[in-house]
Amino acid sequence: MRSSYWLIGILMLLLAGLQYRLWVGDGSLAQVTELKQQIADQRGENQRLLERNRILEAEVMELKKGMETVEERARQELGMVKEGETLYQLAE
Repeated sequence: MRSSYWLIGILMLLLAGLQYRLWVGDGSLAQVTELKQQIADQRGENQRLLERNRILEAEVMELKKGMETVEERARQELGMVKEGETLYQLAE
């Protein structure tokens, strides 16, 4: 009869140890949930960066193709005008 109590006690300790690892230790449910959230966040960030890269790649291809894009950027970003053009600037 005593040996069965020892066996039950050992099994209870083993069960408690496994439960501790499941809820608190390495690879616990909380840690797995947190890692899944981090993966989802990183995938979103990767998508955003891929879209930005596609836009930049399209701009580079456009700049390589012709002078229209270069001229447009010079007008917008640098405020340049062609020879013979008149620039009217409106104050707000």
